[in-house]
Amino acid sequence: MPIIKSAKKRMRQNIKRRARNFPLRSEMKSAIKRMEKMVKEGALEDAVKFLAEAYSIVDMACKKNIIVKNNAARKKSRLAKILNDLQEKKAAGASAPVAEKKAEKKEAKKEEKTEE
Repeated sequence: MPIIKSAKKRMRQNIKRRARNFPLRSEMKSAIKRMEKMVKEGALEDAVKFLAEAYSIVDMACKKNIIVKNNAARKKSRLAKILNDLQEKKAAGASAPVAEKKAEKKEAKKEEKTEE
């Protein structure tokens, strides 16, 4: 516990600011996770529709000084990148998820080793 008067005031301010910032920060994190989940599941149409909403939430957090401008830009860039990767996979006709492809590669390597 602070003893100095200014430190006590600073602690009160920090508590109030945290209570004010926490809901928006939580909403931003949830939106990013929701977007990543959509991409992982392969829901391209839903992810494209939700991208603008996710951008809006990240921009709002930046505007209210909850995150820094470059942090917001990085988060938006990463969201766009995972969405673009999904679109490329859909366009290329990659129907099998990445995990299944990795499992197939491992099985092929095991078969090669057993043949030798």
